[in-house]
Amino acid sequence: MNKLRVVIPKGHIFQNVLQLLEEAGIKLNISERGYRPIVNDPEIEVKIMKPQNIPRLLEIGSHDIGFTGYDWVVETSARVEEIMDLTFDPVSIVAAVPAEISEEELRSRRFVAASEYENITQKFLDEQGYDYIFVRTHGATEVFPPDDADLIVDNTSTGRTLQKHNLKIIATILSSSTRFIANPAAMKDPWKKEKIATLQMLFSAILDARGRVMLEMNVPPQHLEEIINILPCMRAPTVAPLYQNQGYAVKVAVKRQQAVELIPQLKKMGATDILEYEFKKVVV
Repeated sequence: MNKLRVVIPKGHIFQNVLQLLEEAGIKLNISERGYRPIVNDPEIEVKIMKPQNIPRLLEIGSHDIGFTGYDWVVETSARVEEIMDLTFDPVSIVAAVPAEISEEELRSRRFVAASEYENITQKFLDEQGYDYIFVRTHGATEVFPPDDADLIVDNTSTGRTLQKHNLKIIATILSSSTRFIANPAAMKDPWKKEKIATLQMLFSAILDARGRVMLEMNVPPQHLEEIINILPCMRAPTVAPLYQNQGYAVKVAVKRQQAVELIPQLKKMGATDILEYEFKKVVV
C-alpha cells in the first residue's frame, strides 16, 4: 500500500496542527510520550519531532510532508517545497538588547550574541558589520542578557517577554508562521502529489471557513434589491421565496468582521430573523 509519511511538530504549534488535521478528517491517537500516533487513514503514517529538525528531515527524504515554522526553514536552509502558509502561530524573529545599551555602543566594541538561530543571527550580524562572539542557546534565550550576552536573536509574538526582561528590539529580521512543506521528490510522485493536493485543498477550505460566517435572514420584497446590493459574498447570495410570497430568505457567506458591521445595517434596512453561524469548510 502507498504511504504518505507525515511529520508534525512538538511544542507550541502542535495543537494548531493537530486541530487542522482533525478538521480535515485525519484523527491521531497519541499515547503518552508516544512519537508515532495511530492514524485513522491507512494511507498516512505520522511521526512527531521537534520543529527545528523537520525541514532537514524532509530534505533528506525521511518524510514526505510536514509542518514547521518558516524560521526553521530559513535557519536550516533546507531544500524543501512550501505548499502553503497556514498563517497560524505568527512570530517575528528579532534582535534585542538590554534597554541601557545603545546601537552605537554595540558598534564600538566586540560583544556576545546569543540565540537558538545560529545561521540567521550570524548572517544578520555580518551584514550589519558587527564584531561579535556567538553563543548557541537551547531555549530561554531571553535570560542571557545582561550577564551572559549583550544581544540576543529570538522569536516573539507580542514582545511582552522581552520587555519583562528589560530588553528592547533593535531590528526585526524576518516574520514567521507555520508552513505546510514537502520533500521535492514527493511532489514528483503522482500518487503522493495527488494526496498532498487533497490535503492542501482541505486545509485551504478550513482556514477560509475560519474567517467567514454565514448570514441568513428574511427580507421583505420591497427591500430585496436594496439589501442584495450591499451584501459582500463569494459569488452571489442564495435567495429563495418564502411561503405564500411573504418575502425572501437570503443566505450569504461573509467575512467574520463584515458581519459585525452588516447586521445592524441589515436590521435598519428591513431584514428580520437574522441568523449568524459558523461552518467548517469553504471550497470554491
